[in-house]
Amino acid sequence: MAKKKKQNNANSIAQNKKARFDYFIEETYEAGLALSGWEVKSLRQGKVQINESYILLKNNEAWLFGALITPLISASTHHLHDPLRLRKLLMHRREIDRLIGLIDQKGYTLVPLSLYWSKGKVKISIGLAKGKKLHDKRATEKERDWNRDKQRILKYHV
Repeated sequence: MAKKKKQNNANSIAQNKKARFDYFIEETYEAGLALSGWEVKSLRQGKVQINESYILLKNNEAWLFGALITPLISASTHHLHDPLRLRKLLMHRREIDRLIGLIDQKGYTLVPLSLYWSKGKVKISIGLAKGKKLHDKRATEKERDWNRDKQRILKYHV
């Protein structure tokens, strides 16, 4: 009997799996993303990386910093395509003000968790995160390994 692979969600563009390993995610928010035409075409082809990116809050605006959107080969040569440019996040003013307060006072950080399509628009899931210490990361890895071994044991002994 062949194993079936999990189908990747058709709406999903990219995920930041490293974020859940490196941070405790307290809350999640959804934001829109202001993109140009060539960036949307690259996203449709899946040419994006958000592993090393994070969210900047300055001048009461939210910006995605460090996300790499690689231009397609067929992109226009008349315009300069910067794959690492700052991209504006579209959020409500109250949400941004609340996040600024949490980041300044309690030492949280904002991390992008995933990019996905919603009703034809590109949305980004943002996590309000607190950094993990090394021993927390080890505990997470140990728990993940134990759950994997437990599933193997139950599979063969039941």
